[in-house]
Amino acid sequence: ADFDAKKKRKVAEIYQALNSDPIDVAALRRMAISEGGLLTDEIRCKVWPKLLSVSTDDLPPLPAGKELREDSKDYQQVLLDVRRSLRRFPPGMPDDQREVLQEELIDIILHVLKRNPQLHYYQGYHDIVVTFLLVVGDRLATALVEKLSTHHLRDFMDPTMDNTKHILNYLMPIIDQVNPEVHDFMQSAEVGTIFALSWLITWFGHVLSDFRHVVRLYDFFLACHPLMPIYFAAVIVLHREQEVLDCECDMASVHHLLSQIPQDLPYESLISKAGDLFVQFPPSELAKEAAQAAQAERTAASTFKDFELASVQQRPDTVLRQRFRERLRGEERTKSILTKPRTNRFVKLAVMGLTVALGAAALAVVKSALEWAPKFELQIFP
Repeated sequence: ADFDAKKKRKVAEIYQALNSDPIDVAALRRMAISEGGLLTDEIRCKVWPKLLSVSTDDLPPLPAGKELREDSKDYQQVLLDVRRSLRRFPPGMPDDQREVLQEELIDIILHVLKRNPQLHYYQGYHDIVVTFLLVVGDRLATALVEKLSTHHLRDFMDPTMDNTKHILNYLMPIIDQVNPEVHDFMQSAEVGTIFALSWLITWFGHVLSDFRHVVRLYDFFLACHPLMPIYFAAVIVLHREQEVLDCECDMASVHHLLSQIPQDLPYESLISKAGDLFVQFPPSELAKEAAQAAQAERTAASTFKDFELASVQQRPDTVLRQRFRERLRGEERTKSILTKPRTNRFVKLAVMGLTVALGAAALAVVKSALEWAPKFELQIFP
């Protein structure tokens, strides 16, 4: 009953923010971030557009799919990915209804790509688009996804993977700030960050089986800075500290452990922790370490060049293992340089009221949405 009362109060606050003149977007961001997120899809239909500053007054009708499909160089790949996306639809949904949605999904994707020739389709993009389609329907989803693609997802839609790789390079510095032991263990195992790639580029849509958890995360990410998904990825790794440290310290074992995401994560506490870390260690402070990680990456086993060369391989872990076997002994020398000696520092995390801290922070950082710009041919998805 107490929970219901809290929920009712939150719904009232959301509608109050929506009905105020001008709309109180800062309050909506706080609601999207704080416990439970936006609560219902009905509310998401109203709030998501506000978080992305998309006007819902005059949504253009969607063009007919036929000419879109004939003109598009991406049509075949999109079709393959959408056909494979069965498990992203609610279990028990009738086939004919799902097939209609899959057609709409193809049209939304091709429409956005056609209107924005600077964007390149990547595998996993459809996992994001289907989330919007299921929550807000095709016309609104098209407008929201287009805005998202030119802002938050811009990096992943570049012709190369350079910017995506750059974002992944923030993962280890965040882990290092909180738990140097886990960081050093992962460095010694040379596991790299590929395990988090599909998390990042699908906003976890591809890897979480419960749709409720996916939309809860989307509430959070839409309200925050575009780098928040990488903070959330770091928090998942940190949450699994014991499993990681109990693992064999080699690339294949650690990669295997981390790429299997547990489905029963304590989402609310992880969200609030990711928010706290963002406020404590903002991207600007980590940028230097991320750049150093990029340097180290050149000597470590998980260089993306190899992935690009090995793009014919279906499974990244096969590539990793093969690469691991072929690596030269010379790497032992670089390894001793990479794992820097550490004084045993105790990292104390300031615990802040997330809603307070992030209300202002999220607002500031969202406005500074990085000037960005990813496409890769890899079959990173099973």
